[in-house]
Amino acid sequence: MTFTERLTQYEKLMRLDKPVGILLLLWPTLWGQWLASHGRPDWMILWIFIVGVVLMRSAGCVINDYADRDFDPHVARTRHRPLAAGTVAPREALMLAAGLALLAFLLILPLDPLVLKLSVVALFLAASYPFTKRFFALPQAYLGIAFGFGIPMSYAALWGEVPLEAWLLLLANVFWAIAYDTEYAMVDREDDLKIGIKTSAITFGRHDLTAIACCYAATLGLLAWTGWSRGIHWPFYLGLGVAAAIAIYHLRLIRAREPRACFRAFMHNVWFGAAIFAGILLSYL
Repeated sequence: MTFTERLTQYEKLMRLDKPVGILLLLWPTLWGQWLASHGRPDWMILWIFIVGVVLMRSAGCVINDYADRDFDPHVARTRHRPLAAGTVAPREALMLAAGLALLAFLLILPLDPLVLKLSVVALFLAASYPFTKRFFALPQAYLGIAFGFGIPMSYAALWGEVPLEAWLLLLANVFWAIAYDTEYAMVDREDDLKIGIKTSAITFGRHDLTAIACCYAATLGLLAWTGWSRGIHWPFYLGLGVAAAIAIYHLRLIRAREPRACFRAFMHNVWFGAAIFAGILLSYL
């Protein structure tokens, strides 16, 4: 394998060719950055967090594929991933994940010491999430904490502390992650049942659509409460309204539980997060 071909395999392993995951991690981080800064972000801190999102999401994907390397060959959607296909060795994957995590840690060294402490928690969440699918009936909730941890870290970087508001925003992201990742898990439900992986799609069973609707509602409700307590202007609620319409569209897409439609709904969640951020952004302009 040539050097260029190996780099291509690393790119696939880090999912840099599939930016949806980066955006799902980036949107809640941007919510936290704008709300913590009252619409006036510190651009250096913002840049550090954006690059950190890319690095940590890439590391998380590598760790996920390493953990699932014995399962992925048995799932139609994942059998061609580099580790499952054998084009990248497990040892290479671990070294790559460690290198990405180290770069992310070096990036935040200039920030408040509390951010450094929280980064240890963030790394633990990213590294341990893939293994929760072995024993935890709702691993999507764990994913929501991992994907939303940029929120308390944003407040820590800008305030030097993590207020209750940050934890409520993190909880909103947990509900959102359960919603979109259940849609994602519905794509692989039959394969996951065969190999014994636990997912919210399996746990919710025939109540999956109701659970997804409730999670979207909880996300929007917590965000609305945050906006009301902050006295945020009307564009914020317009953004929540657009996000609610997008959630309803997703529920229509997945009502027949057809795998391709469920995957389409999952991918479309980038617009849900974007609508919320647009509302926050406009409310401060």
